[in-house]
Amino acid sequence: MAFKMIHNNINVADLDKSLAFYKEALGLEPARPVHEASDGSFKIVYLKDGLSEWNLELTWLREHPQPYDLGDNEIHLAFRAEDFDAAHEKHAAMGCICFENAEMGIYFIEDPDGYWMEIMP
Repeated sequence: MAFKMIHNNINVADLDKSLAFYKEALGLEPARPVHEASDGSFKIVYLKDGLSEWNLELTWLREHPQPYDLGDNEIHLAFRAEDFDAAHEKHAAMGCICFENAEMGIYFIEDPDGYWMEIMP
């Protein structure tokens, strides 16, 4: 039996703000139109990188107005940058770099909800 990774989900407080961040920071674009519950209780959008079949699912919940508790925030997603130096320069200009490990040659960016994304060369 084989399994194939298709998406990861994160919940977000402000869908528009998150969509703008993921587009600017990582070039992620909607894979299909936003799905909205008929009663307006949630919205889901899948983002794609254009290079793989993997999607990042962003979910907004109307009944969750408080910030999400990310615990120790040890869980993260990783992205390989085609041009690591240009990516670092862009993320530094955006002010979203939250941690760097020069010894390992990686850094992390933080999205509007506090989720970390690892950037690798």
